Amino acid sequence: MKTVTFKISLLAFITAAFVSCNNNTTKSEEVLEDVAEASETAHSYTVDTDGSVIKWEGKKPGTTHYGHVKLSSGTLLVENNQLVAGNFTIDMTSIVVEDLEGEYKENLEAHLKGTAEGKEGDFFDTNKYPTGTFELTAVEANNVRGNLTIKEETKTVEFPATINITDDQITIRTEQFDLDRTRWGINFMSRSIFSNLGDNFIDDTMKITLHIVANK
Repeated sequence: MKTVTFKISLLAFITAAFVSCNNNTTKSEEVLEDVAEASETAHSYTVDTDGSVIKWEGKKPGTTHYGHVKLSSGTLLVENNQLVAGNFTIDMTSIVVEDLEGEYKENLEAHLKGTAEGKEGDFFDTNKYPTGTFELTAVEANNVRGNLTIKEETKTVEFPATINITDDQITIRTEQFDLDRTRWGINFMSRSIFSNLGDNFIDDTMKITLHIVANK
């Protein structure tokens, strides 16, 4: 087994990268990079959607909620035991809240997904934007760059990860890293957007952890 530790600096994090099925992806004003391409000799690994997960955590004063969201598809490409390209699609309709039960759990999940009447646009509005996508743009030494798209918005991000590559499988694992939800226009109860919220706000920062498995 070959273990490679990458500092994933998804420099063009949300460019058009969550590989949305919608061709009307909005480009941000940030400088975005071209998606990385592999040669015909590259080995292809298919993301295991059952074994892969994205964990999330969000906070407001006195309360922390956490859960996960699943992937619906993805491919990673390897040449000479190096990750060179790839993409995956996030199933935004699969958002799960893990710290609550019963009605409270159902209500928060519906609010996050935007399936609760009158709250469609507060967070992810999954009826309108059911998927997000991510595409790698480059892998250089200890850095991986890529593009991420949510709700047709594309931004950039940087985070560390450990990538293990064998003949049969790739795993990508991260510790928690921060994403600022407002960069994707998710502004509900954001104190940086609305100045009159007092202590009735939700943190802009979401804590994200990746565990991606792909098999040959």
